[in-house]
Amino acid sequence: MHLLQQWILGIIILLLLGILVIVKKSATGAVLDKPGGNPLVQLVNIYNLFFLLIVNPLTAIALIARRFYALDPTHLTITEPLTVLAVELLGLAMYVSGYLLMAWALVTLGRNYQLGGSAPRSEDRMITDGPYRLARHPMYTAALSISLGLALLTQSWAFLCVFSVYLALILLLIPVEEERLLKAYGGQYVSYRQKTGKLMFFDR
Repeated sequence: MHLLQQWILGIIILLLLGILVIVKKSATGAVLDKPGGNPLVQLVNIYNLFFLLIVNPLTAIALIARRFYALDPTHLTITEPLTVLAVELLGLAMYVSGYLLMAWALVTLGRNYQLGGSAPRSEDRMITDGPYRLARHPMYTAALSISLGLALLTQSWAFLCVFSVYLALILLLIPVEEERLLKAYGGQYVSYRQKTGKLMFFDR
């Protein structure tokens, strides 16, 4: 017994993705941004775009067609109905809250938004309100929540690997980004960093 039928889950994925695209366009002025910077920065941003704009829609289409579990050889079959419901409920909560958090962060950043790891521009101001009061990198928290949520919703080892790679890349990128933020904002960023954690489920 599943929390949601495959086709309903697929529609939810497409709706959330569509809403996020509209929010990003409205808040930042662009839907897609060209990855730049050093190889690590480019890799993380390409991986992020690939996951959000290719993996999620293809997963949604496979779910709507009721073919996802047949196409995913890494699908974990859980026989206990209550366990399936608990895992999928947690996954749905993480997936939806990840999209909401990302939308909130995009609206808060507005035209200050840049791809992760980019050096602040001269006109950018340091953002410490909205979700940035809770963590220094809420958008990375959101991306991790979305990817882990999808893994739990589909009980897919492949998507759990996607989450693990995401986590490793983000933890490598954060020091690069914070070095640039420290250079741009100096003591203001030092003070902010002392008050907030990197990610919402990690300490400083």
